[in-house]
Formats: sequence, C-alpha cells, structure tokens
Amino acid sequence: PVPPAAVAGEESPVEGGPPDHSYSLSSGTTSEELLRKLNEQRDIIALLEVKMKEMKGSIRRLRLAEAQLREEIREKDRLLHAASAGTRKRHGL
Repeated sequence: PVPPAAVAGEESPVEGGPPDHSYSLSSGTTSEELLRKLNEQRDIIALLEVKMKEMKGSIRRLRLAEAQLREEIREKDRLLHAASAGTRKRHGL
C-alpha cells in the first residue's frame, strides 16, 4: 500500500533515511522544539556577529598596515630617485 503522504505529493520520512536539516520542520513539530531551534539559530547568529566584528577589525588593521607599507615604499622610492639623480650629475650623465 502507498502511504497517504506519497499520494498527496509529500515526502514521508523514511526509516533509517537521512536526518532532516536542522532548519527543516516536520508537521508534528512541537512548540518546545520550535523554541529550541529558534534559540539555536539565535546562538548561531550571535556567533556570526562576533566573527564579523573580528573580521572587520582585522580588515581595518590590514588596511592600516598596507597604508604604512605604501608610505615606506614611496619614501624609499624618493630616496632612490634622489640618490640616482645625484650619481648621474657626478658622472656627467
């Protein structure tokens, strides 16, 4: 016999089959289970927010380090250019 859910086009959970995703709900989900899943999702969101703040801080520090390195490169380029210009003048180039 075919289960009524299959006739209606719905999938029935197969014994021993893959577990539902943590975000999926069956039609018989209790309010206690819904509350538990909601709290789990809130915890995940809170952790993601913390990670995002950490990443933003890391990006800010990397940008500052990049700006400092670029300034050091510009300064060294100026010194090299000035030194090579002085050398050319001394050798009559």
